[in-house]
Amino acid sequence: MRRVAGGAFVALCLWSGSATLAQSVDGDSKSIQAIATEVAPEIDGVVDDWAWLTATIVDDLRVVSPNEGDMPSELSRFYVTYDDKAIYVAGEFYDREPDKITARVLRQGDYSDGEDGVMLILDPFNQGRSGYAFYLTVNAVRFQALYKNSTEENWNWDGIWHGVTQRTEFGWTAEIVIPLQTLSFDPGNDTWGINFTRYIGRRTEEIGWVSHNRKQNPSSSGEITGLTGLKQGLGIEFVPSLVATESRDYSNDSKSSDFEPALDVTYKPTPELTATLTLNTDFSGTSADLRQVNLTRFDEFFPEKRKFFLQDMDIFEFGRIGTDDEDGGSDAIIRETGRPFFSRRIGLSDDGEAIDIDGGVKLTGRVGSLDYGFLGIRQDAFATVDPQELFAARLSAHVLQESAVGVIATAGDPTSNENNSLYGIDFRYLNTRLGDDQTVEGAAWFQRTDTPGLDGQNSAYGFSLAAPNSVGWSGELAYSELQGNYRPAMGFVSQVDVRNLLFGAAYIWRPESNVIRSIRSGVSGTRVETLDGDLDRQQVDVQLLRIDNHTGDNIRLSVMNFRENLPDVFEISNGVLIPPGSYEWTRYCLRVGTGQHRVVSLSSWACGGDFYDGTRKSAGPEIIWRPSMHFSMAASYQLNSIDLPYGSFITRQATLQADIAFSSTWYWENLVQYDNVSDSLGVNSIMRWVPLAGRELVLVLNREFLDPSQSSDFISSFAETVLRFHYTFRY
Repeated sequence: MRRVAGGAFVALCLWSGSATLAQSVDGDSKSIQAIATEVAPEIDGVVDDWAWLTATIVDDLRVVSPNEGDMPSELSRFYVTYDDKAIYVAGEFYDREPDKITARVLRQGDYSDGEDGVMLILDPFNQGRSGYAFYLTVNAVRFQALYKNSTEENWNWDGIWHGVTQRTEFGWTAEIVIPLQTLSFDPGNDTWGINFTRYIGRRTEEIGWVSHNRKQNPSSSGEITGLTGLKQGLGIEFVPSLVATESRDYSNDSKSSDFEPALDVTYKPTPELTATLTLNTDFSGTSADLRQVNLTRFDEFFPEKRKFFLQDMDIFEFGRIGTDDEDGGSDAIIRETGRPFFSRRIGLSDDGEAIDIDGGVKLTGRVGSLDYGFLGIRQDAFATVDPQELFAARLSAHVLQESAVGVIATAGDPTSNENNSLYGIDFRYLNTRLGDDQTVEGAAWFQRTDTPGLDGQNSAYGFSLAAPNSVGWSGELAYSELQGNYRPAMGFVSQVDVRNLLFGAAYIWRPESNVIRSIRSGVSGTRVETLDGDLDRQQVDVQLLRIDNHTGDNIRLSVMNFRENLPDVFEISNGVLIPPGSYEWTRYCLRVGTGQHRVVSLSSWACGGDFYDGTRKSAGPEIIWRPSMHFSMAASYQLNSIDLPYGSFITRQATLQADIAFSSTWYWENLVQYDNVSDSLGVNSIMRWVPLAGRELVLVLNREFLDPSQSSDFISSFAETVLRFHYTFRY
């Protein structure tokens, strides 16, 4: 293969016209023509292969944020080509100040808002309803997402792809290969949705090809045509694993060791259909959940992180339940309650202990206007619970231009020996084609459960409507009713026998300023009532002011009013009992943060005011230090000082994360967490070697220490060492 010098390559492309500028614009839509390559480019980060000479060029990019439609501060150029095995994308990203490019992260999986990077969005079915996002930083750190719906990503998805970058005197370059085996697609459809993004960290500037309402997603993308002859090989993927475990429980001085194989098999009989089999499933190496000190009466919600369950899980999303709230929301738990299916209920006890999974199968696919999914799991016995067979099924049909209607069903109970089943129906509405770049989304849903001994009052239903606009007015309204015998054993519910109301409205100014990017004020809140009409709790947040500048710094000032009726005694801390009754209190909060492109970035919050019939003072500083791409440290501390007539107490939670990246393929993650509620300190240390995506050697060290006397005299309670290796074979 002849190789052209990098500087001359660009000039040759532009002078000769060999590269294809096959772009057309129709109103707000854009389209490019794909040109196949006979010889795949070498993915080395240097954009000088002959494949790029005939590739399609995309360079008509505009600012997405802050001022949508403006000319970008820097020139960017993408190249796109393909063959029957993969999609190839390259890019040249010029920067007049290349020494100021932010590239402080080298460890795969580590994320910083301040990093320079690029993103590719693919919608293989070109329906604007689903798709993939592939993000690559200057240091070749990869992130990938599966869209849960048209507008929201799940960045815990772990698809196999590859990207390499190079720093140059004019900026940086990148080359990306996306194997077709990583994607679900319709080989009979030669037109895909596609979009391109570049992010400049120090300016928090987002540059893109197609955007709407300062957003880029499958519903706001262009098209690439001419993708013919795409193949997936045999469509078979084997991922064998070997797992060696040694553990010790110090409470009873017992030891155990184990050595077991595990196997995941994926088969695509057609590119639209994916069948996944898991045997003797092992989830070691999954990142630990961050601890949370809970001062409420309700369980916390933790997202799914396990690869088997994340694959194609967008198909199982229901009723827009759990819709992201960019500002954190007044009561995030209400956004998640009422989920008919939540995969973290499988393989985890109510206390968060891992339960063995003997095996499972998942079947997902898209055919025409239909999306469908089936999941079956054989969960091993634990405690007093017998082995369980668990099932979930989902079918959804596209209606209107961007909306869908669907049904869902589940059977089985992962945490008891009782039978349980559920069925539900939902309608999800989306319209991104309103005038003035406005968006409206909403949903309506109904569910019913069947549990022996619980007859009647076993339904749940709700609706939502939102206008998530990035300038001017935005707002949302959501309502749900969860009856007393509604019990989604494979879902998530925080409270039953209640009606939930969630509301919010805000106004965003974007002044013409060299300093201030946006100013926001708004009000949001939640209200929970019993089905008898009595108030359970209410929270109203008034965001007096939020100011963001062009370098990622922000300041927020808010006031929160709470009302709560306790039906029973609430033990908020050991020996501190709040009696039943009606309570109302107000808190004031100040939050500040700095841009993460700096060597040291800070964020902190402080709140003060009343709490039930006492007082509460809270603070939460966090510091992130990235002196080089090879080392980073993040430390956070949360303090609650609570003074009540029934007793006073202080909660403390501290987290320290220190990561060493020897290279972009070999790194060491360390997480230490402590809180004085559980009186425990946990250490999670993971050494990873990832030579390529899909191949991984992991050494995990877990230690748990107890401090029952709170005198910093820690004693060992649990120790575990896990060595795991897996290798992906694709045919």
